[in-house]
Amino acid sequence: MIECIPNFSEGRNSQVVDAIADAVRAVAGVYVLDLHSDADHNRSVLTFAGDAGAVKEAAFRAVEAAALLIDMRQHSGQHPRIGATDVLPFVPLRDATLAQCAEIARAVGRRVADELHIPVYFYGAAARAAEQRELPALRKGEYEALRELIKSDPARRPDFGPRELGSAGATAIGARPPLIAYNLFLSTGDLRIAKQIARAVRGSSGGLRGVRALGMLVGGRAQVSMNLIDFRSTPVHRAVDLVVREAANYGVLVMGGELVGLMPEDALIDAGRTRLYLPQLGDAQVLERRLAQVIAEQRRSKTLRERLQERAEQQRGDHDYTAAPLQSELDAIWMHSVQALAASVGDLSIADLPNRVRAMLRVLSRDLLDGVNAERSGSADRAQVLLLMARRAVKAAEVLDVSAIDTISSARAAVIVHLAHSVVATARLRALELLPMLDERQRALLIQEFNLSAQRARDLLAQVDPVT
Repeated sequence: MIECIPNFSEGRNSQVVDAIADAVRAVAGVYVLDLHSDADHNRSVLTFAGDAGAVKEAAFRAVEAAALLIDMRQHSGQHPRIGATDVLPFVPLRDATLAQCAEIARAVGRRVADELHIPVYFYGAAARAAEQRELPALRKGEYEALRELIKSDPARRPDFGPRELGSAGATAIGARPPLIAYNLFLSTGDLRIAKQIARAVRGSSGGLRGVRALGMLVGGRAQVSMNLIDFRSTPVHRAVDLVVREAANYGVLVMGGELVGLMPEDALIDAGRTRLYLPQLGDAQVLERRLAQVIAEQRRSKTLRERLQERAEQQRGDHDYTAAPLQSELDAIWMHSVQALAASVGDLSIADLPNRVRAMLRVLSRDLLDGVNAERSGSADRAQVLLLMARRAVKAAEVLDVSAIDTISSARAAVIVHLAHSVVATARLRALELLPMLDERQRALLIQEFNLSAQRARDLLAQVDPVT
């Protein structure tokens, strides 16, 4: 299991951020875990995980979507950055190693450079040179300075890709252990104080080991923004304690914290041991961890594949009939509906529409076709693939907002919304066939998500065709 946490230079336009996240969700076998956007930083952090192959493909599609939708020449924000996809780290989770993540980073980096013509710098465990291992060195001068330095400075030569920056900028791609991104807000608007505290905390300035820190002004409030790149050497509660003490020296308070993305469970347990005076606290005393242990022990003798096969055989025994001809016809109808929607949406990508709308339509068209192929190939995550296709169909209808309808005619928009509604309804019916193979919680979640997509499709259809 591999985790990927790309950071994008867009935190104010939710349509752009959602389109990038949708490009990731369209890849079968990938699980989107979190999406965090900050308007002041003008930055979004997406967290997803899956097996190596799925994560590699999803990571590339995310970079591709960001390159289409984000123009670094127009970007401004508090956070240092060099590109539309500023940083693309791969992190080992269950049964994975840092070396494997470094190989994935290099493979994705080469593809990004070759197919998207974006300069790529490797960092962390994927770095080719020691001086490239640290992100601050790669970001020095940010996008604006790199536009010139990449052409002339040998030290700023990318590992792959052209020695020039386009509208998508450059991307730093690497491999690292889990990182905690944690911000603390102060009871002052004095940026100078935040910068002084950040300097005291920052490891490179003699502060805490494995801690990067910046002082920023966010929403009129001073903020100490921290990345804990080694939370085992410097636990998060120790970093918080130091910020509190340094703030007190300036007569200010820490008013609240902000977690960007996800935090490893071990970091929370470690904080609990210290704050609750329970130094011997172990997994067996934490309810959820102990429950997971017991469930794993009970299921160890029977694999998931064996349990699903048993359920499928039981279901076939309960319904002793053959419906192959009918199923074949339904499959054909389903495939033609998806292909028709994808073709209609794809045609609009060359219409007289805003660039971002056309880019989103291209991505949606491709994702719909990829989805139907994955579903027909018998993907192990077939129910999830169907749900993602229903969401893509709804997104295609939503992209046709009022301005787009004025451009392409209401009749053409109505046809696309009708096709989207048909795809959602058919995907829901096909997913219902898979319910016996899912456990009770999975069934409830799948039904709930399909119902939401179906209701949204009906609402959109009513807007363009009141007769329905």
